[in-house]
Amino acid sequence: MNDQIIGLHDWFATPPGRYLLAWESTQLNEAVANIFGFHALQLGMPELDGLAANRMRHRWLATSAPVAGAVIVTDFSALPFPANSLDLVVLPHSLELASDPHATLREVERVLVPEGRVVICGLNPASLWGFRQRRAHLYRRLGFGHLYLPQEEFIGYRRLRDWLRLLSFEVEVGRFGCYKPALSSEKWLQRFNWMDWAGDRWWPILGAVYFLVAVKRVRGMTLLSPAWKAPRALATAPVSVANSTTLAGPRGLNEMTNRNPD
Repeated sequence: MNDQIIGLHDWFATPPGRYLLAWESTQLNEAVANIFGFHALQLGMPELDGLAANRMRHRWLATSAPVAGAVIVTDFSALPFPANSLDLVVLPHSLELASDPHATLREVERVLVPEGRVVICGLNPASLWGFRQRRAHLYRRLGFGHLYLPQEEFIGYRRLRDWLRLLSFEVEVGRFGCYKPALSSEKWLQRFNWMDWAGDRWWPILGAVYFLVAVKRVRGMTLLSPAWKAPRALATAPVSVANSTTLAGPRGLNEMTNRNPD
């Protein structure tokens, strides 16, 4: 990289970046496929379609700057959605890219419905990649060397779990991955394939990236089961069906409080 500081988006086009994206794509597809509801949102990272395997009717990609394929351009700490309106929010490295990760998480908690899910991917500072990145920062401050990863802030796994707990989230799934060294050659990366198997077994918390799924809990809330049987007295009463409103794109965001699945 020759002393050039690159952005995280550009870094994902390198061999180690593609290696990391492939692992994250597998985890995301597995996790979101069984999360149900009506409205899902991905914040940032258009390079990674985190909602590809999800079957919700309304899915959006939001970015902080205009990019191809983005439906919504917004500040991650001020999302244009009503409170308690989304069933799923995916954050693929969004907290590392956000100007205020605390505010972004608070906003995610606001827009999620009770029992809604947030899925997060993040780079692990307690890994070989994180150690090498800290060393590269030191070398650069001394006037030589280069950053082999962009200079985004890594947020530790335990630190993130503490933030989520303070916001009344409960972590359901947490795992690490990508144990191979971040070599710039695809050929050399493949020679270290054995490290992914060994890492999962012998040093799982040292993976270069972590992945977690958390659910929003609301204290004192009781989920009610639907009343499948109507009272006998109403069995012959006429039934009227109201026309449903289809939400399509940002112009329908103000209608999201009507969560009619039809």
